[in-house]
Amino acid sequence: MTILDYQADGFFKPDRIARILMTTRDEIARTVGLGRDAIARSERVRQPRTQRRLREMIEIVNLVTPRFGTAAMAYAWYRSEPLDGLGGMTAMDLVQEGHADWVRDYIAALDAGVFA
Repeated sequence: MTILDYQADGFFKPDRIARILMTTRDEIARTVGLGRDAIARSERVRQPRTQRRLREMIEIVNLVTPRFGTAAMAYAWYRSEPLDGLGGMTAMDLVQEGHADWVRDYIAALDAGVFA
């Protein structure tokens, strides 16, 4: 999937994201650390903070999808797999705390063979 598959009219759409990742909108909100209103009300979905969190999650899921074969499996990794060297936190935990860049750096290091 490309990042464009998750958006319409220039905005990431929680309904599309949920459908592609085989989950619910509410679960997407929890996964990125937002309240239910942030994705239920169209004016809140368009807010920069909401869009940034959705984009960060999608970027990370897309980075690891080739490893897992499907976006749904990559999303499961994102939510549940503790990352070595990052205090046992998951990618989801780090994105929720504003550290998506740490996750991207971790994935880049894996790709470069640093942790292999």
